[in-house]
Amino acid sequence: MLTCIREHCTIHDAGFRLHANAERHLKPAAEMARLFRDRPDAISRTVEIADVCRFSLDELRYEYPVDPVPDGRTPQEELARLAWAGAAERYPDGVPEKVRDQVAHELELIGELGFAPYFLTVHDIVGFARGRDILCQGRGSAANSAVCYCLGITAVDPARIDLLFERFVSAERNEPPDIDVDFEHERREEVIQYVYAKYGREHAGMTATVIRYRTKSALREVSKAMGLSEDSIVALQSAFWRRSWSEVTDADIRAAGLDPGERTVRMAIDLARELRGFPRHLSQHTGGMVITKSPLSQVVPIENAAMEDRTVIEWDKDDLDALGILKIDLLGLGMLTCVRRAFELIERHHGRALTLATVPAEDPAVYDMLCEADSVGVFQVESRAQMSMLPRLRPRSFYDLVIEVAIRPTRSHPGRHGASLPAPPPRPGSGVVSLQGT
Repeated sequence: MLTCIREHCTIHDAGFRLHANAERHLKPAAEMARLFRDRPDAISRTVEIADVCRFSLDELRYEYPVDPVPDGRTPQEELARLAWAGAAERYPDGVPEKVRDQVAHELELIGELGFAPYFLTVHDIVGFARGRDILCQGRGSAANSAVCYCLGITAVDPARIDLLFERFVSAERNEPPDIDVDFEHERREEVIQYVYAKYGREHAGMTATVIRYRTKSALREVSKAMGLSEDSIVALQSAFWRRSWSEVTDADIRAAGLDPGERTVRMAIDLARELRGFPRHLSQHTGGMVITKSPLSQVVPIENAAMEDRTVIEWDKDDLDALGILKIDLLGLGMLTCVRRAFELIERHHGRALTLATVPAEDPAVYDMLCEADSVGVFQVESRAQMSMLPRLRPRSFYDLVIEVAIRPTRSHPGRHGASLPAPPPRPGSGVVSLQGT
């Protein structure tokens, strides 16, 4: 079946493109000895070859490139200088003691784990974007960092909320930090090309992502290879639409106009079930980039991308995490483009220059709209499931929205599909209602 999908042919027309026997599998030692009984020396030689092959992935020594720092400072000293300078800029009336303690704590941990060069690289990339008037914003666990706020990477004021830096960087987890930065989707390519220009294609590349078969794609490709007509394929897909595989019955397939007992239809369904979750092909990650001190080719497998002047690493983020290779995510977000245009309109018509960090906080009118599920186009809370939860949670503060997003409901009718939503612990005075019984 996989051969037919790869060759874009049906199983009836595959002919000699299929192997003539069923020998395409790893055989046990006894079977190999039987097959090569006239050449026992060949079997013994395989052990010698295996003993010589001593390479282990642990031998890969990844080194993060350390950008030059001024005045002969170490990367940690330069990061501390930039962080305290940014803190003074963020708080012109004086850095609050809470923030000062948090920055000192984070800098100590960053220095202990040796992540200062990584923070400096992200700061440099964000600085390039700001210099080009490209709106950008750090997201995810990086928002728990006061250092990221002082460096201008994020816009979440640590003086307003309680941060948990260990959710972002922790000595116990022994994992590298992961700073995801969103850029205006129309101008993100400028940022990617800046990284290529600075480090060269020999030292920078895009990460890959593994595209896997999902229910719809598995049904389509298997059915085509089985020779089913287009209308039969569409009918089969409709029977499984928005349902888990176990929910679909023979009656549902009949209702779609197909005979579940027909051999070709049944075989297509059974093979598609096996194929779900199976890797289909490698694709290019939307914005993940790896930067190395030594040439990429000495650390990771690489290939040229379809786009000119781009290099792709043939490993995905899980592979990189397993080997401790740092990845920078340069993501494109369409809503940031809308926000930038809104800032331009406000400045043009009202003479008021705003940034993401200076947008007035806790505006009651915003929460009034959210409580009415008026959140179309609002990143993170615009799905139908989130819109069904907003009138029930009735958020009245930023912390309430943190809970709303953390719950992350995936379906708008939990009772119908058997999904249940956990109840968050309400904070006194937060306005969060109980989810019991919803």
